[in-house]
Amino acid sequence: RRACEMAAGTESRLATLEGFMRTQTATIIAAKQIIDSQNASIHELQGLVGTMDHPERGGLAFLGGELIEVDHSPGDTAFALTSTALVLMMTIPGLALFYGGMARAPNVLNTVMQSFVITCEVTVLWIAMGYSLAFGKGHNPFIGGSERFWLLGDVNNGGHVMTPNTSSEIVPAISEACFLIYQCTFAIITCALICGSSAERMKFPAVIVFVFFWHLLVYCPIAHWEWHEEGFLHKAGTLDFAGGDVVHISSGVAGLVASIMVGRRKGFLEGELPPHNVLLTFMGASLLWVGWFGFNAGSAVAANGLAAWALLTTHLSASVSGFTWMCLEWYMRKKPSVLGIVSGSVMGLVMITPGAGYVDQTGAFFIGLIGGVLGYFSIQLKHRLGFDDALDAFGVHGIGGIVGGLLTGLFANPEIGGAAGAFY
Repeated sequence: RRACEMAAGTESRLATLEGFMRTQTATIIAAKQIIDSQNASIHELQGLVGTMDHPERGGLAFLGGELIEVDHSPGDTAFALTSTALVLMMTIPGLALFYGGMARAPNVLNTVMQSFVITCEVTVLWIAMGYSLAFGKGHNPFIGGSERFWLLGDVNNGGHVMTPNTSSEIVPAISEACFLIYQCTFAIITCALICGSSAERMKFPAVIVFVFFWHLLVYCPIAHWEWHEEGFLHKAGTLDFAGGDVVHISSGVAGLVASIMVGRRKGFLEGELPPHNVLLTFMGASLLWVGWFGFNAGSAVAANGLAAWALLTTHLSASVSGFTWMCLEWYMRKKPSVLGIVSGSVMGLVMITPGAGYVDQTGAFFIGLIGGVLGYFSIQLKHRLGFDDALDAFGVHGIGGIVGGLLTGLFANPEIGGAAGAFY
């Protein structure tokens, strides 16, 4: 009897356990369905947002309160926007302080004001016409078309109205608006650099009129020649990673011509005209150095290894050039100076600009070494030849851009940027 009672109890417990298992099985099946549904949503979201390995697949954006798919890389866009801020910082306040400190006291406000008004003026010109003239198709190797005037688009020339989600045809991973504003900062600083040669002699209204015509008639065509796929220099295979030709040579040569046309300052032939505040120049040069990372590394227009490499070569060249200038000045004049070492670093930054994404660390070292020696003597040409390059825009940017471009043709390493220089 006891055995029967135990068997009956066991059967009852088994029945209870079986019911519990059925309940758990139903719960597991329901959970699996939820997980499968969540996985499907995750896969769909990954298809829109992209992955770390394939950022080019695109991302999400809110437009009109709706979540829509776009073809831009969030990482590359963030990098380009950061670089834009850094390059703008190079002009205001970087270049304004750099030039303002080297100017004589009565001309400081006029000097810094020139950098600020050029920022305002060129921004309007760039959006109105400049961007289209530089990066519009145009269907010729000399200048772009009108399809991007005021960003509205010329339907007859294949243009279309720009929106937040319009992709750049040149850099599809970012929006065209992002590419436009990044390039705008280059146009700004190029015009501002010219004022260093003619400083303390041009009236303020004359600067505004000059920049209007120079930007549209000189800068925009040169940018098209070099950076647009239809430009004749681009097709010829010219190596200019970040603007050695477009920015530095053009501004340096324009500054030389401007300084000759406006004549010399009073007292120029009598000896040195010392800067009124070297500390301002030091602060400006420091901001220029940091901002140059957006200038050179940002020209990769992608958060990738090439951008990091361009930053490395930029920093190395600036360091070597500044140290070389200081040592040479120490030997020649028996003491180093703050103005000397900061000028040397800027010379190194200028000279590495065309080759930042093409040369290796050895090339960057020698470019900086040559830049330090070359810059020390190049700024003395104005005294020997009699032209008043007041703040050395031609001596540093003009000569530095020309020689830096030539050295890029020697030191370009095919393992870095794909182009082989004469030494490879």
